[in-house]
Amino acid sequence: MRNASVVTEFILLGIPHTEDLEAMLFVLFLSFYIFTLMGNLLILLAIVSSTRLHTPMYFFLCKLSVCDIFFPSVSSPKMLFYLSGSSRAISYAGCVSQLFFYHFLGCTECFLYTVMAYDRFVAICYPLSYTIIMSHRVCGVLAMGTSLFGCIQATFLTTLTFQLPYCGPNEVDYYFCDIPVMLKLACADTSALEMVGFISVGLMPLSCFLLILTSYSRIVYSILQIRSAEGQRHAFSTCSAHLTAILLFYMPVVLIYLRPTPSPWLDATVQVLNNLVTPMLNPLIYSLRNKEFQREKL
Repeated sequence: MRNASVVTEFILLGIPHTEDLEAMLFVLFLSFYIFTLMGNLLILLAIVSSTRLHTPMYFFLCKLSVCDIFFPSVSSPKMLFYLSGSSRAISYAGCVSQLFFYHFLGCTECFLYTVMAYDRFVAICYPLSYTIIMSHRVCGVLAMGTSLFGCIQATFLTTLTFQLPYCGPNEVDYYFCDIPVMLKLACADTSALEMVGFISVGLMPLSCFLLILTSYSRIVYSILQIRSAEGQRHAFSTCSAHLTAILLFYMPVVLIYLRPTPSPWLDATVQVLNNLVTPMLNPLIYSLRNKEFQREKL
């Protein structure tokens, strides 16, 4: 990627309207970050150490936990660094890296949720063929595919953003480098790129969401065909955790990228929830809603 900019670094201004709250926010966000890392590491430890959990569902959950460890790590360390009173400056390359890895991990999770919905669809609608359809090879290909397509999407969005010249203001009115705030600093007309970015960021999650919706429509139909009330409860319980995690993931995406009128304070608040709170809640959601995890005493 060619750097045509005379700007060598950017200044992260942080979350708007939070002046004089740095110490409180530092303690709060550090707590969220630590709990996020610990919770997802415990999920990984439980899955790796227990042969009972060596199934496709928990294989994908294991990758989700890895993403949830790295996803908040893209922006949180730098945010905690300047909340503690250190420099708010971030290099041009650091800003590019933040944007790339944020969208790489975010897109990977989006594709991963789709794959997990497909896994639940096969498990409930074709239980007798489940082990054949979701073989180790298929699971490996699907897991690698989520990262590959996430990388392609992130590369496109990063290239789209940083091919613009940045030759004037370098103050980012946000707490990390993201597409909407970076486009405001570009020394060129960004209207066409904003539309392309809007379609790209909106089309990919929408496509994944429609695939998830299709899978769960078939799942609900199959569950309703089960005559046993106990069987229906068990089938619904295996899907409820995934559905909760999907809602927590997609709501911030819609609020941040698909609203016609941006609001810096609202966007920053939603991003904090998306970057720190959701990855912290995922281990709780999956461990509390799955009997296998309860048996492992997580």
